[in-house]
Amino acid sequence: MVTTWKRPESVLVVVATQGGEVLLLERRAPGGFWQSVTGSLEWGESAATAAARELREETGLDAVPEDCGETQRFPIVPPWRFRYAPDATHNLEHVFRLILPARIEVRANPSEHAAVCWLPRALAARRVGSWSNREAILRWISD
Repeated sequence: MVTTWKRPESVLVVVATQGGEVLLLERRAPGGFWQSVTGSLEWGESAATAAARELREETGLDAVPEDCGETQRFPIVPPWRFRYAPDATHNLEHVFRLILPARIEVRANPSEHAAVCWLPRALAARRVGSWSNREAILRWISD
Protein backbone atom coordinates (compact mmCIF):
# COMPACT_ATOMS: atom_id res chain seq x y z
CA MET A 1 0.00 0.00 0.00
CA VAL A 2 1.23 3.49 -0.85
CA THR A 3 1.73 5.67 2.21
CA THR A 4 2.94 8.79 0.40
CA TRP A 5 1.22 9.66 -2.86
CA LYS A 6 3.26 10.61 -5.89
CA ARG A 7 3.07 14.22 -6.92
CA PRO A 8 1.02 14.47 -10.15
CA GLU A 9 3.66 16.61 -11.83
CA SER A 10 6.59 15.43 -13.92
CA VAL A 11 9.40 16.41 -16.27
CA LEU A 12 10.20 15.28 -19.79
CA VAL A 13 13.81 15.87 -20.84
CA VAL A 14 14.53 15.39 -24.54
CA VAL A 15 18.27 14.80 -25.07
CA ALA A 16 19.53 15.35 -28.61
CA THR A 17 22.60 16.22 -30.64
CA GLN A 18 23.09 19.36 -32.71
CA GLY A 19 22.73 17.06 -35.72
CA GLY A 20 19.22 16.02 -34.69
CA GLU A 21 19.82 12.58 -33.16
CA VAL A 22 17.58 11.91 -30.15
CA LEU A 23 18.40 9.73 -27.16
CA LEU A 24 15.70 7.19 -26.30
CA LEU A 25 15.43 4.82 -23.36
CA GLU A 26 13.40 1.61 -23.33
CA ARG A 27 11.51 1.10 -20.08
CA ARG A 28 11.82 -2.26 -18.34
CA ALA A 29 8.09 -2.18 -17.58
CA PRO A 30 6.21 -2.05 -19.76
CA GLY A 31 8.75 -3.59 -22.14
CA GLY A 32 8.92 -2.12 -25.62
CA PHE A 33 7.95 1.35 -24.36
CA TRP A 34 10.52 3.91 -25.57
CA GLN A 35 10.78 7.40 -24.14
CA SER A 36 13.01 10.34 -23.38
CA VAL A 37 14.15 11.00 -19.81
CA THR A 38 11.08 11.37 -17.59
CA GLY A 39 10.20 11.42 -13.94
CA SER A 40 7.97 12.81 -11.24
CA LEU A 41 8.77 15.86 -9.21
CA GLU A 42 9.34 15.16 -5.54
CA TRP A 43 7.24 17.15 -3.08
CA GLY A 44 8.84 20.59 -2.65
CA GLU A 45 11.10 20.17 -5.71
CA SER A 46 11.14 22.59 -8.66
CA ALA A 47 10.74 21.34 -12.22
CA ALA A 48 14.28 22.49 -13.10
CA THR A 49 15.77 20.60 -10.16
CA ALA A 50 13.75 17.50 -11.06
CA ALA A 51 14.89 17.69 -14.70
CA ALA A 52 18.58 17.76 -13.71
CA ARG A 53 18.05 14.99 -11.12
CA GLU A 54 16.17 12.69 -13.52
CA LEU A 55 18.76 13.28 -16.24
CA ARG A 56 21.54 12.27 -13.83
CA GLU A 57 19.62 9.27 -12.41
CA GLU A 58 18.52 7.87 -15.77
CA THR A 59 21.59 8.57 -17.94
CA GLY A 60 24.51 9.51 -15.71
CA LEU A 61 24.69 12.92 -17.45
CA ASP A 62 25.40 15.79 -15.06
CA ALA A 63 23.98 18.81 -16.88
CA VAL A 64 21.36 21.52 -16.59
CA PRO A 65 18.65 21.00 -19.21
CA GLU A 66 17.02 24.01 -20.86
CA ASP A 67 13.45 24.75 -19.76
CA CYS A 68 11.35 24.95 -22.93
CA GLY A 69 8.64 26.86 -21.04
CA GLU A 70 6.02 24.36 -22.13
CA THR A 71 3.73 22.05 -20.18
CA GLN A 72 1.37 19.27 -21.17
CA ARG A 73 -1.55 18.04 -19.08
CA PHE A 74 -2.84 14.50 -19.53
CA PRO A 75 -4.88 11.88 -17.66
CA ILE A 76 -2.96 9.51 -15.40
CA VAL A 77 -3.20 6.11 -17.10
CA PRO A 78 -4.75 3.16 -15.22
CA PRO A 79 -1.55 1.12 -14.66
CA TRP A 80 -0.06 4.03 -12.69
CA ARG A 81 -3.22 5.29 -10.90
CA PHE A 82 -2.49 3.45 -7.62
CA ARG A 83 0.58 5.67 -7.06
CA TYR A 84 -1.48 8.86 -6.83
CA ALA A 85 -4.04 10.24 -4.39
CA PRO A 86 -7.62 9.31 -5.33
CA ASP A 87 -8.44 12.90 -6.37
CA ALA A 88 -5.38 13.20 -8.68
CA THR A 89 -6.67 12.43 -12.16
CA HIS A 90 -4.21 14.34 -14.36
CA ASN A 91 -0.46 14.89 -14.54
CA LEU A 92 1.26 18.15 -15.46
CA GLU A 93 4.44 17.54 -17.48
CA HIS A 94 7.17 20.21 -17.85
CA VAL A 95 9.24 20.00 -21.05
CA PHE A 96 13.03 20.42 -21.04
CA ARG A 97 15.75 19.70 -23.58
CA LEU A 98 19.49 19.14 -23.58
CA ILE A 99 21.34 19.69 -26.86
CA LEU A 100 24.78 18.06 -27.05
CA PRO A 101 27.43 18.74 -29.71
CA ALA A 102 27.49 15.04 -30.62
CA ARG A 103 26.32 11.66 -29.34
CA ILE A 104 27.90 10.50 -26.14
CA GLU A 105 27.77 7.25 -24.26
CA VAL A 106 25.15 7.28 -21.54
CA ARG A 107 24.76 4.99 -18.56
CA ALA A 108 21.10 4.03 -18.35
CA ASN A 109 19.71 3.12 -14.97
CA PRO A 110 19.37 -0.69 -15.25
CA SER A 111 16.51 -0.83 -12.75
CA GLU A 112 14.40 1.42 -14.99
CA HIS A 113 15.65 0.89 -18.54
CA ALA A 114 16.49 -2.15 -20.66
CA ALA A 115 18.11 -0.40 -23.64
CA VAL A 116 19.35 2.92 -25.00
CA CYS A 117 19.54 4.16 -28.58
CA TRP A 118 20.18 7.32 -30.59
CA LEU A 119 17.81 7.87 -33.52
CA PRO A 120 17.27 10.61 -36.09
CA ARG A 121 14.55 13.03 -34.99
CA ALA A 122 11.76 11.65 -37.24
CA LEU A 123 12.43 8.02 -36.27
CA ALA A 124 12.65 8.90 -32.59
CA ALA A 125 9.30 10.70 -32.78
CA ARG A 126 7.73 7.59 -34.31
CA ARG A 127 9.24 5.22 -31.75
CA VAL A 128 8.26 6.96 -28.50
CA GLY A 129 5.18 5.61 -26.78
CA SER A 130 3.72 8.89 -25.57
CA TRP A 131 2.06 11.63 -27.59
CA SER A 132 3.56 14.34 -25.40
CA ASN A 133 7.07 12.96 -25.94
CA ARG A 134 6.43 12.81 -29.71
CA GLU A 135 5.25 16.42 -29.78
CA ALA A 136 8.23 17.62 -27.73
CA ILE A 137 10.72 15.93 -30.08
CA LEU A 138 9.09 17.41 -33.16
CA ARG A 139 8.74 20.87 -31.64
CA TRP A 140 12.02 21.31 -29.79
CA ILE A 141 14.58 19.30 -31.80
CA SER A 142 15.87 20.36 -35.22
CA ASP A 143 16.99 17.97 -37.95
